[in-house]
Amino acid sequence: MSSTESGEIAELRRTVTELADRVRRLEATNEVRQLQFKYGYYLDKCLYQEVVDLYSEDGEVVFAGGIYRGRAGIERLYLHRFRERFTGGHNGPVRGFLLDHMIMQDVITIAPDGASARARMRCLMQAGVHESTPEQASRTQFEQWWEGGLYENRYVLEDGVWKIRRLGYTPFWHADYDAGWAHTPPLTNIIPKVTFPEDPLGPDELVDGFEFFPATEVVPFHYPHPVTGV
Repeated sequence: MSSTESGEIAELRRTVTELADRVRRLEATNEVRQLQFKYGYYLDKCLYQEVVDLYSEDGEVVFAGGIYRGRAGIERLYLHRFRERFTGGHNGPVRGFLLDHMIMQDVITIAPDGASARARMRCLMQAGVHESTPEQASRTQFEQWWEGGLYENRYVLEDGVWKIRRLGYTPFWHADYDAGWAHTPPLTNIIPKVTFPEDPLGPDELVDGFEFFPATEVVPFHYPHPVTGV
């Protein structure tokens, strides 16, 4: 074999390796995106157990000024706080309660080793209770409302399956449907003041400085600027 042929074979191998790596990254990106979208669909229908099962064993949730750690903390948030409040302990939708999450504008970064990932996504939610089910009204702050928030999440590949490692959800604003976001007071009452077990439904750790709109803090970006690299 000539040196030219050897060089061409080596170049072909490099190309195949590079393309295979790009395919793995594209597949991982799509799997992470679908994982987060499936999370939203489960949450829409109050399938809280299914949501919990999307997390890794050492997973955690950052939500509205609190950090819920491990499976116990995640279950405390979804099963004991959300499920008990919104569906009375029932795992699944209840008549008259609307909770639709639209997740979009995803920026997903796969780690070089392909075993973990990070993502930034936006969430817009419409929610409310129907007038035919007045018993649901006591479970919510408003009869119908909007919510806007941002995810900065981490994911991990465990035994070939992508799972949520850290869901960092920052709900920026809430808007009573009739009043709008300009006239809806911040929901400061849902920001935790104490941790578990002093608060049986509270987080394992508090996040200092968390505020709702009209505060407009920037949630740190997990990726560098695409032009400046900073």
